[in-house]
Amino acid sequence: MDRFTGMRVFALAAQSGSLSGAARQLEMSAAMAAKHVNALEARLGVKLLHRSTRRLALTDAGAAYLEASQRILAEIDEADRAAASRRTLATGLLRLAAPLAFGVRHIAPLMPAFARAHPAVQLELGLSDAAVPLIDERWDLAVRIGRLHDERLQARRLGDCTLVLAAAPAYLDSHGVPRTVADLAQHNCLGYTLSPTSSPTEWAFGKDGRVKQKVRGNLRTNHGDALLAAALGGQGLIYQPGFIVGEALARGQLQALTLDHPAHELGGVHAVWPAGGHVPAKVRVMVDFLVQRLKVPSGV
Repeated sequence: MDRFTGMRVFALAAQSGSLSGAARQLEMSAAMAAKHVNALEARLGVKLLHRSTRRLALTDAGAAYLEASQRILAEIDEADRAAASRRTLATGLLRLAAPLAFGVRHIAPLMPAFARAHPAVQLELGLSDAAVPLIDERWDLAVRIGRLHDERLQARRLGDCTLVLAAAPAYLDSHGVPRTVADLAQHNCLGYTLSPTSSPTEWAFGKDGRVKQKVRGNLRTNHGDALLAAALGGQGLIYQPGFIVGEALARGQLQALTLDHPAHELGGVHAVWPAGGHVPAKVRVMVDFLVQRLKVPSGV
């Protein structure tokens, strides 16, 4: 028999003066209540209650056990209430992982407003272009860019994400403007090493990414902002998401290029969290906040 249920039956029986009274409060039969107390006494090896047809009386051992039981049951009830409250009240530490450039540009600027709206939530923002293992490293939530394949995760879409081919006007003036995907073989193509769909030596085009083009260049890096800086300096072409190049395009520092095949659509920006069970309130309010406040620029 479950020891905590037995403890609760015993405590209620001692308070009400009868096993039937305890049984009614716990919505069980009197016979089942008696079985719980019998099992409790057998496990402890002492008699807790003197039982007669008219009333119950505590033994000396029962009186001591009742005091301890009431304290333990009160702590269990408080733990249950505290855990249940986290389903409705956004509290505690929220660990959110996001890609580095995206997090700096579009997540971090929103955090003051989130903190004002949810002051009981403390945020740990982890920024890395490497896809962190959400469950293994105990992240509550992550922002992922691209198509999702992990069935252990739930997701909500935050926006679209398409790659943009761009270069500085000075580079295009010196090296010409590519018109086709094949033209890229004649240009200095600055490579990103962490892309799930392209590589520093081969770029993917077409909405489904099936058009492949071999490229070469004199810079490769795992950081989109490093590529942006090189492109702004006129070093070569970059093929990066709109959220990285969007501001530079709007200011005229970079020029978006249209070829004979469209740029690859990465599959969107998503908030993802472990599937199954109740979603903690702190995760739910952050996801709702990002859906409402996050504006993912297309860059074109």
